[in-house]
This record gives sequence, C-alpha cells and structure tokens, in this order.
Amino acid sequence: MSGSGRKRPPLVADRRYPATAPRPRNAAKPPRKPQQPKKSARKTGKTRQRRSQRHLPRLIAWPLALIRWLFRLIWRLTLGASVAVAAVVALAVIYYAANMPPLSAMVDGRARGSVTMLDRHGEVFAWRGEQFGGIITPDTVSPHLKNAIIATEDRRFYRHFGVSPRGIVGAMRINISEGRSPLSGNGGSTLTQQVAKLVCMGQPFDPNRWESERAYEQECRRSSLWRKAREAAFALALEARFSKDEILTIYLNRAFLGAGAYGFEAASRRYFAKSAADLSPAEAAMLAGALTAPSRYAPTNNLERSQARAATVIRLMRDQGYLTEAQAQAAWASPATLSPAARARTGGYFADWIMASGPDFLTRDTTEDVIIRTTLDQRIQQAAEDALTWVFENRVSEGSEAQAAIIIMSADGAVRAMVGGRDVRASGAFNRAIQAERQTGSAFKPFVYAAALDLGWAYNDPIVDEPYCIDIPGSGQWCPRNYTGEFYGRVSLTEALMKSLNIPAVKLSETVGRKNVRTVAAQFGLRSDLALGPALALGASESTLIEMTGAYAGILNGGSSVTPYGLLELRLQGDEVPLMTQEGGIGERVISPRAAEQLIYMMNRVIEEGTGKRARMEGMEAAGKTGTTQGARDAWFVGFTADYVAGVWMGYDDNRPLKGVTGGGLPAEIWRQAMERIYENRPARPLPMIRPGSYAPPPPEPPRQERRDPILDILNTILGTGN
Repeated sequence: MSGSGRKRPPLVADRRYPATAPRPRNAAKPPRKPQQPKKSARKTGKTRQRRSQRHLPRLIAWPLALIRWLFRLIWRLTLGASVAVAAVVALAVIYYAANMPPLSAMVDGRARGSVTMLDRHGEVFAWRGEQFGGIITPDTVSPHLKNAIIATEDRRFYRHFGVSPRGIVGAMRINISEGRSPLSGNGGSTLTQQVAKLVCMGQPFDPNRWESERAYEQECRRSSLWRKAREAAFALALEARFSKDEILTIYLNRAFLGAGAYGFEAASRRYFAKSAADLSPAEAAMLAGALTAPSRYAPTNNLERSQARAATVIRLMRDQGYLTEAQAQAAWASPATLSPAARARTGGYFADWIMASGPDFLTRDTTEDVIIRTTLDQRIQQAAEDALTWVFENRVSEGSEAQAAIIIMSADGAVRAMVGGRDVRASGAFNRAIQAERQTGSAFKPFVYAAALDLGWAYNDPIVDEPYCIDIPGSGQWCPRNYTGEFYGRVSLTEALMKSLNIPAVKLSETVGRKNVRTVAAQFGLRSDLALGPALALGASESTLIEMTGAYAGILNGGSSVTPYGLLELRLQGDEVPLMTQEGGIGERVISPRAAEQLIYMMNRVIEEGTGKRARMEGMEAAGKTGTTQGARDAWFVGFTADYVAGVWMGYDDNRPLKGVTGGGLPAEIWRQAMERIYENRPARPLPMIRPGSYAPPPPEPPRQERRDPILDILNTILGTGN
C-alpha cells in the first residue's frame, strides 16, 4: 500500500432494491396500501375472556354461560312486554279519547242540585245540597287562585304530558318510608290525573248501578294498581283531547271544597261572599289549601286550621315565584276570614225545617239549583241563639244535660228565628222546636180562658178556688190541687190565671165544656191529640213548641188562627218567575177580638205580678204564660210583645225531671234575654189589650150556644144524625 496521500472513499454496501425514480410534479399519487383495522378493546376483551374461559374449570364456565343466557332472555322479554304495554296503553288512550264526553258535560257532574236560602231581607244565610256557582275558566278567575292551585297541586302541570313518573316514584318512596303500602297515602298524581278521578273516568252517576251517591264516589276514589293504570291512560287521553287550560277548567268547576261547595266559584261565594275573580292571595291560598282534605280544611269547620294550611300554600307560591316576598308577608299578616253570613252560621235548625217542609223534588231531592226566600230574620235569630247560650253558660250548672228550644214569630205566623237545641249551631240534628212532643202543663190554660171569654165570661168575673173533686167513670175520684197546695177562695179570672191556679182552671173548663176547650185549642193550631178527661185544662195533652207558639200568635193577632210558615218564595236559579209563594199564615177567626183583648190583659198580669215576673222588662209591655208539667219534666214559657211571639221549652230528652226548674224560672229568663236583645235600641209598641181603668164593660150578649166542632157537624149531616 502506497501512501500517495489521496483519501479513499468509504465502503458502502450496494442497495438491495433500485432507488425509486423521481416522480413528476403533476403525477398522480399512487394508491395507499389499505391499513388493517385495529381490533377494538371490547372485542379484544371478549377474546381474552374466551381465552381465559378455556382455562376455567367447566364447573364455573357453564353457570356463567347460563347467567348470560338468562340475562339476554329477560332483556328480550322485557323489551317485548314494554312494546306490548305501550301498544295497550296507546289503544286505551285512543279509546278513552274517542268516547270522552264534551267539555261542557264535564264541568258540572253533580247528581243532585242545590238549595240556597235567603232571609227576609234577601241575604244568604244557609246552603243545602251540592252547590255550583257557575262555569269558570282559568281566564275568568283571579290569577292568584290559578297560581295557588298550580303551586299546591302540580307545579309541572304545563310541562308534563299528563303523567309524572318521577312524582309517582317519589310518592311510593314516601309511602313505604312511612310504613304504608306503596299506593296508600301520597299518590303522586298530576292535576290531570286528579281530573280523571273527579270525572270518574267519564262515568256519570247511574242510580241503577250504584245504590247511592256515596257508593259511586267511593268507587271513583278507590285506589288499586289497576285503577291507577286506568287513570293514567285516561289522563293521557285528556291531554290528547283537551288543552291544558281546558283541563284546568274542569278542575276549577268539579273540585269539592267542603260545606257542600263544588267548584271554586261556589266555594268562593260560600266562604267569602264574592266571586272567584275577586279573590286575594290569602283567600286563594285558603281555597287551594282545602283541596288536600276538604272537610278538614273547610274554613267553616275550623278557621284557624284552614288559615294555617293557607300559610303553607302562600309559602309555596312565594318559593315558586308566584308571589313576591312583600306579597307573601302581606298575606301572612292578613289571613283570609269568613264572610259575615258564613261566620254567623245562623239558622241551621230553621234551614232544616225549610228543607223538610217544602216539596222533596225541590228541596231534599232536587236536581235543580233552587233559591228559597224565607221569613228568617238573622238579627232575631242571633238574639235567640245568644239568649239560649247566655243562660246555659251563666244559669245552668256545669255538666247538666238539659236541653232547650226557642221559636220566635210574628203575629201572622212568620217564623223569624228557630233554635232546636242548646247546640245553637247544629245542623241536621234533632230539632226539639218542631219534633219533640211534650206535655204543655199550665201553658195550655190560656185556651181554657179563651173559650170562656168567647162564651161571654169577663176578665174580672169571680170564681172560687176551693177543694174540688170529680168522679171519673172507671178511674174513681180525681181531686186537682194547686202548685202551692193552698186554696185562695174567691178570685177573679185574671187572678186565677195570674197565679196559675189549677182548681179554677178545671172548674172553668168543666163549666164551659171540655169539648169547647178542645175545639178552641184545635182551631188555634194545637193539632196533637187532646186529652178527653178533666186534666185537659191542666195541659195533660202533648204538643210541639212550634204549635204552642203559633197558637199564642193567634191570641196576639186578635183571635184568628195561625199556621206557622217560613217559605216566602221558591224559584229556580236564573228564573224570574217563582214556582211557589206564601203571603201569610193567618186563617179563620177563633175567638172574638173583645175576648182576645181581655185575654191579652190577663196574660200581661202574669208577667207583671204573677208566675212570669222573671220575664218582665222595664218600659215594655209583654204578656205570657208559664207552664210546668207534673214531676217538672217539662218547663215552658210562651209570651209576646206587640210585635213578636216567642215560645221556650226546657227539659231532658229522656224525660227525666228537671231539678229546681219551673216555667217561670229559666224558660222565662231565656225569653227575656231574647226579647231584650231584639228590642235593643228599638222602640216598643203597646199591647192590643184592654185598659181596665178606662175599660167599659160591653153590653150583655144573648146566651151563646155551645161551640160545635165543624168536622163533627159535617159527619152528622152526612150520616143523618145531626140535631
């Protein structure tokens, strides 16, 4: 090797393949070689699982394969069942939607009508039946009412499709956590589902299918899984058939809100005496709060409880943005209260009497909405209730079970007030004023004297109070005694009545004839069976308080009979022409005006100087009569001023004797308390009676024939036995 100094090139291996020739600039790119797709992680995982299973013992591999197979089977069956259920639901929705009644037929689903009662001045005082105030819509009611309903019942009402699965699951969870079955308690129903229940899924009441409306309502409210499924399908059909506002319209008109009110218009007028369009936030909240439990939260049932529930509704409205904080605070500060008529709740017994006395098809069984104008005076009714309450609170021993009743009427029989028991606000209870037949005692004596005065006796004619006995065939000798056990000798008729002496009353009855006494009493309105024996004069017969008070009204009006009445006018709602009218209750004359004037004077002496002195009022003339039955089982006081007649009865329902009570005691006290309240700040008129200082005796009359029973005369004429 020579060292010429020239560096030799490095040794490079020859290329195995020839170099690629340069590609022209515009030449097409060769197609890329397709890449093999990468295996997915899932597939790779399955492959690894299969490979790992190859190495698993058969004891483990086979159960795992079986579990996977069962899982696939269940999935396929569930998917198939879901499709089938969806198909069934779709068919049910189509069926319900196709057969659904029109909107107009669904807003008023009452099976019965209503009766609204007005007092003598045209003010509402009582409601009966199922009240309906007229059709309302979300656009015609107060916006506060609409918002209160949405906030309380279904805040997602305008967003869901009729059913809320989330609400149902939540309600079931609450029920289970509280120890109830999943379907008991909270229902999770949407407002649309509630409408489905209200309309009973389109089924009207059929008396041939259900024995009563109660049974029909129980069926409509029954909760079961099948029932819930049907309600859900019907709710979907409602959503398909009607708009949201139309569904809300049905709810506004069908919801029951207590006290017989169906629909928010009827409830608004029932509780607040105003239209649903004028409700304040507090009033709207009170009505919406009653939806949960209408009977419990009705403000007429418990106002404080209703106000507490309304406060919760106001909080919901505030939290959901329907009320500002200031509006909520104002509503809490001034909770809703009842109207004066709803608050007073007067005239329950009177309203029951009206319902029972009118024709059934226009009262108790009416299918129409009826308006009845009555004779009731709410001021006088309140006076009667307050008088009864005051006496029982201040004069009756605590724990006493004694009862009392009072009726006040005008001289023509127009009943102005009626209380049938010491529970003055009761309704639907036993009405002692019209239903209890009790012995009248000495309260019957005025009719003995009426018969005598009409036959020519005078108020100052003498009669002897002395031992007196009568032989009664089959019973032996009967000897009446005075209450005091004493004898007063020669007394006038006025003194005998004033002191309620028994012997002169019996002697006078025997002298003028028991038949005449019975005839006078019957013509004055005492329709009950009157005793045939001499004890007739002492009130051995039974009568009702309304009969006795009506009979005394006949004395006040000058001697004409009276039929107590309470109905003035009956008409259908919306009609101007009444179906029934009543103008007065005065009937035929029973005794002469002169006899009536003398009798009124004699009864005035009872209050001024006699057994009824506890009823005396300063500066006011009044007349009346006490009555206490044998054994003090009944105590009466019936009396009148120039304007009003009032009857009071007191006793036990089981006919036990009263302790220390006579007609001149607590009954006279109740009577006076009522009259003083009636005449408070009002002038009193003088009684239409004789004034003995200036009284000129009338000229003598020819002897009058024995008073004949007109019915007996007719029978004698027909049978040919008259003489």
